[in-house]
Amino acid sequence: MNKKSEKGFTGIDIAISVVVLFIFVSIIAFLSYGFNSSAKEIELKSEATSLAVQEIEALKNSLTFEQIADRRQSDEENNKTEEIKTGFYKTVIIQDYADIYPEKVVGLVKKVTVKIQYMSKGKEQSVELSTIFSKEN
Repeated sequence: MNKKSEKGFTGIDIAISVVVLFIFVSIIAFLSYGFNSSAKEIELKSEATSLAVQEIEALKNSLTFEQIADRRQSDEENNKTEEIKTGFYKTVIIQDYADIYPEKVVGLVKKVTVKIQYMSKGKEQSVELSTIFSKEN
């Protein structure tokens, strides 16, 4: 009597192997995509923060308090959005500190906010940094 050889794979064995392999590859691809997506989002936010810091430092080094006050008066300069780098847009908002806190003395302190906007995952994201300019006697 000849016994049937039990060597080799059946169709069911191969099908199960393919399904298990597909599941593991899918999980690895999903985790890899999530990791890369998060890394890109962090990179964009870091770049926006760096640009905001550079803009505030440039304002501090190039403008006097009077120029800041004059710039606030001009609506075309205040709240104007402009592209500073591909995909990054800045808005500089200058407020009199007394507008924010009415009990304070008017005209002595200005709050300057730099807002950097960018797109990430199809949504508009932004970073805002503020500083204070004060009038020196």
